[in-house]
Amino acid sequence: MAKQDAAASGPFDLEKLKALIEMMEEHGVTEVSLRRGEEHWRLRRGPQEGAQLMAPGGYVPVPAPSASPSPPPAASAEPETKPAEEEEAVYIKSPTVGTFYSSPSPDDPPFVEVGSEVEPDTIVCIVEAMKVFNQIPAEVSGTIAEILVKNGDPVEYGQPLFRVRPKK
Repeated sequence: MAKQDAAASGPFDLEKLKALIEMMEEHGVTEVSLRRGEEHWRLRRGPQEGAQLMAPGGYVPVPAPSASPSPPPAASAEPETKPAEEEEAVYIKSPTVGTFYSSPSPDDPPFVEVGSEVEPDTIVCIVEAMKVFNQIPAEVSGTIAEILVKNGDPVEYGQPLFRVRPKK
């Protein structure tokens, strides 16, 4: 037991630290917080554009993905045509793999709804990755036309989250 206590209070393994940094870069994670005993390390990379939001208690459970496969799309005799409005749309995409949250906490209203006007610095959602809550800015001026994911859904890197009608 004494060996375990000594190991827990020893320095962090630099090889593991390097591997963690590589994983952060590979998966687009910008901040990681580690705590062991009295020691606390926070790794942060990239520009810091404001405070990160943390849910009360610092943890939000991630729902397990659905195991049931979705049925294949039905074949249509008519070719699909997109409305002109959809062709002009701009998409706000997820910058990382994680869990989509539409509001800062379950009791708060969503950051945006269909019809909300956004500017490039408007926060539209949070994507949680490895217990780090990343605020996602719109990066475009326009109106939210469609929200493409549900609160608590797992999202992939580059997955469209919102369809936006850009300002003309």
